[in-house]
This record gives sequence, structure tokens and C-alpha cells, in this order.
Amino acid sequence: MDPVRIGIVSISDRASRGVYADQGLPALQDWLTQALRNPLTIEARLIADEQALISQTLIELVDAGCALVLTTGGTGPAPRDVTPEATLAVADKVMPGFGEQMRQISLAFVPTALLSRQVAVIRGRSLIVNLPGQPKAIAETLAGLKDADGQPRVPGIFAAVPYCIDLIGGPYLETHDAVCAAFRPKSAQRPPRP
Repeated sequence: MDPVRIGIVSISDRASRGVYADQGLPALQDWLTQALRNPLTIEARLIADEQALISQTLIELVDAGCALVLTTGGTGPAPRDVTPEATLAVADKVMPGFGEQMRQISLAFVPTALLSRQVAVIRGRSLIVNLPGQPKAIAETLAGLKDADGQPRVPGIFAAVPYCIDLIGGPYLETHDAVCAAFRPKSAQRPPRP
């Protein structure tokens, strides 16, 4: 199984100053370790809402070999929310479907999901995705929504992440289907390994 390096970035002025404990990084790390079967190396960063610092951190994580970089926080309409701008500034390609689907999922819970501005981009051979700030919303957008019988109702964005990373030349991500089943066309699937 391919080893994978993933960057996770929590963006919060107050958490980065120690005013309160950051919840984004533990939520991301927990979800990723439950969802992925690959051997993981996680590069975690807690930083302030500063556009230049966010862009610099994303570049550093991509340059360090992270095939996937997930951010949390800083995607609302407030003046200090600059994560999307910082992410777009380092993009080679924009992947609008990720943001559209995250807002669709969040709209099932709150009408203010329309205020979220998450984006996803490709830089080199890395996928960078802005996620919501709340741990519950992070899990919902990554895994999707299930009905009362546990069947997928609205697909989460992570179902598309492994194939996206395949297409840009990254490692082959394998998921635990009970958490989030990766979707790949038959021609892109490898035989399952124990």
C-alpha cells in the first residue's frame, strides 16, 4: 500500500494565540486515520488568519511532498477570513466542484452554508481543499450524509479525492468503505489488498 503524506492546517487567530484549544487539527487527524488504509504521515500546522502566511504554509506543505492538504477555518465572509484568497493565490488549477458539494452538504443543516467560501485547487501534484471550521461539519463534508439505514444520501467530497490524486500523479489512496468509499472508474481501480 502506498504511503501518503497529508498536510492539515487549522487557520484561527485566537487558537493560534492560545486563547482557546484548536479543535480542527484533532478532528481532521481523527477522520483521516479512520478513513484511510494507507500508512500516513500527517504534517499539522496551526496558524493565524494572515493571507501571506496561509499561502506560504500551503506552498511549504506541497513542497514537503504532501499529496493532499486540508485546511479548516477562515472561509466565511468576515474581514479576517482570507483562506480562499490565500489558496487561490497558490493554485495551478481550480477545482470548483469540491466547494459546490461542501455547500450542498452543509445546506442540509444550516441556511448560512451559503456564506461559506471553501475552494479546492491543484498545485503541482497536490490537492488543496478548504474545509469548514467546525469538527462536525468537517466530518459531514468529507464523508457525506447517510440515511437512517446508513446508506449514502449525499456523497461526501472525499469519495472523489483518491481518484483526483491519481489523476495528478500522486499516491494511490485506499479508504475504509464504512467511513467513506472512494470512487474510481473500473479502469483506474487496483485489486483490493488485505
